Amino acid sequence: MGDFTIQISSNLVKQLADDGVKLKKKTRKPKPKAPREQSPAKEQQKHDIDDSDALKSPNAVGWPVQPPLFMPITAPQLPVQKEIDAIRSVLQDSEKVLERLQKHEEDMVRQVTQKAKDLHEKEFKIPHQKPMPCLVEKDSCLECYKENVKDPLKCASLARQFADCARMARQQVSSSEK
Repeated sequence: MGDFTIQISSNLVKQLADDGVKLKKKTRKPKPKAPREQSPAKEQQKHDIDDSDALKSPNAVGWPVQPPLFMPITAPQLPVQKEIDAIRSVLQDSEKVLERLQKHEEDMVRQVTQKAKDLHEKEFKIPHQKPMPCLVEKDSCLECYKENVKDPLKCASLARQFADCARMARQQVSSSEK
């Protein structure tokens, strides 16, 4: 099915609604024309014709024929109904297209949300945690300080080992960055 757009203006809806109202109105009756003044010769000729026609017509008195009081509705309703049916079918088709677009939008929102979650997890996840260098030296130094609170000089050799280890770790990191 091809892509298309349907726009129904308020004017179209009003016109369709007004068509139904207009069909119920009575049609205008034609007004009889007033006779013009003619020359006496033409008037006499017309009078002669009127007399001969009056004898032939069933209305021999010569009264004007009155149009019927009720005029049947002559406006065809079938084309209007066809237009309304066509508009309804177009509206139904557009509703189906709208439903499909909404489902497609929901699927796209789900996909984008899932991809955003995946990217967020990848970005903020530490790929490989490296063990803390000199962890053993640090722990032994801290333990020594806890045991010898009154005499911290007993832990000087452990503190020196920890400082040497830390210096070597810094040198390794700075040499690997170059």
